[in-house]
Amino acid sequence: MPDDLGPGGRPAVTTSTPRPEGGGRAAPGTAPAPARQWPILLVITGAVIGLVTTAAGAFRAGAIVLGVSLLLGGVLRWGMQSVGMLAVRSRFTDVITYGILGVAIVLLALMAQPDPLIRIPFLEDIIHFSVR
Repeated sequence: MPDDLGPGGRPAVTTSTPRPEGGGRAAPGTAPAPARQWPILLVITGAVIGLVTTAAGAFRAGAIVLGVSLLLGGVLRWGMQSVGMLAVRSRFTDVITYGILGVAIVLLALMAQPDPLIRIPFLEDIIHFSVR
């Protein structure tokens, strides 16, 4: 047994980083480069559209588009075997991260003042308590 192996027979020093599960190409290698990464391009396009919409003055609509694009990223990551660069960590971690951030952004957009579309009473109490 070589000296560079640690406990359990695993290498003591990491020499490379493995690709995340599902991090392979989303389209065959014969497809042009952008087409191989279409899932991340779809999510980024949605995020950019949401940010531009927000900057143009429609805060609520832009934030909802941004949140929905993150939720779409979570759905793509959960449902597809290979999503290319959309895979950052394990499938579970990616889906949870995209989902929580997407839901939080959409909820905050729907609760934004003036004239919120939904009201969550305990969040209003937290805001009033923290602002005092």
